[in-house]
Amino acid sequence: MRKHEEVLANLRQGAMSERRDGSPGVRFSLRSLMIRTDKGPQFIDITAGVAGLVQESSIRNGFAIVFTRHTTAAIRINENEPMLLRDMEDFLRKVAPSHAHYNHNDLGHHTTDVGDGEQPNGHAHCQQLLLGASEAIPLVAGQLFLGQWQRLFLIELDRGREREVVVQMVGE
Repeated sequence: MRKHEEVLANLRQGAMSERRDGSPGVRFSLRSLMIRTDKGPQFIDITAGVAGLVQESSIRNGFAIVFTRHTTAAIRINENEPMLLRDMEDFLRKVAPSHAHYNHNDLGHHTTDVGDGEQPNGHAHCQQLLLGASEAIPLVAGQLFLGQWQRLFLIELDRGREREVVVQMVGE
């Protein structure tokens, strides 16, 4: 088994370090959620799924990093209010519209990373650049320490497909 695969296997099992005195140290847990999206842009509330992974980890205090492994999807914290979500979708369409010219969409000139089924998606990469791939959330008493109206979102920016959200929890 390669070294990074070994590390990932230990993290998925909730690996734990020990302090010099033999007492438990910091624990780590790595889990993932698979989310099916329908379209871009689309805000998908993943708060309950992430909270469930936190509870499974048995880490009580620390933090969780919620990360998407995709360059055309984002992770953000915001409010789950339908009209606000519509406003944010409209904002993303205005700031980087899908119909605009993007050099990335000229697939014939790509020198790297062109796979089967590649579609023009320069707009989604530009939108992701503004949003980001991760959020860090404190864990307090085994719960996500979010504000009253805060929710975690996976934001699809491209087209419907299967997406992976990785949640790394660190703490005690």
